[in-house]
Amino acid sequence: MPSLTPLLMVAAIWTVAAITPGPNFLMTVRISATQSRARGLMAVAGIGVGTTVWGCAGFFGIHALFTTAPWLYLGFKIVGGIYVIFLGSRLLMRNRDPSASAPGASASHLSNIAAFRLGLMTNLANPKSALFMASVFATAMPAGPSLVLGALAITLMTTISITWYVFVTSLFTMPWMSRTYERARLGIDRVAGTLFIIFGVRLVLKS
Repeated sequence: MPSLTPLLMVAAIWTVAAITPGPNFLMTVRISATQSRARGLMAVAGIGVGTTVWGCAGFFGIHALFTTAPWLYLGFKIVGGIYVIFLGSRLLMRNRDPSASAPGASASHLSNIAAFRLGLMTNLANPKSALFMASVFATAMPAGPSLVLGALAITLMTTISITWYVFVTSLFTMPWMSRTYERARLGIDRVAGTLFIIFGVRLVLKS
């Protein structure tokens, strides 16, 4: 039976990482507040899959791969950064549309698949997630961890991410919260769009 100590350390580190606001948080809030709980949960499912993908990458040594082939890491960063900048630009461009300020105006309707894809791609857009995962394993796990321990750690991180974003979705689909968001939507979208662009630019430029 694997020791619980490494898993507790992983849980502590990843909980702080998960609840720290970033593109995943902003995207989940907006989908939940402007679409529906079902769409929000589909986006959360996409985030969960993305967390699992990066967790597996971190456990199986993607850090070594990026070190050996830095051009691959640079390519991931540029593509991911451009995607996040694209999301932010869409938010800002939408707010330039006068009809967006009309009462009851909201974001375009997303299908379940589109919401899932948006959650997944927003998560996968940041290859630094894989490096952070690798640092979590290096910090909290024993040398040469077993596949069972690695699988448990990845499952734990995915569960923490899903639990947090399900809470966020549940909060922002409450009627009073949705109404509050709708009243402040244009301002929030401007801030969110700007932050997305900042995240994307930093992702591309920061070494």
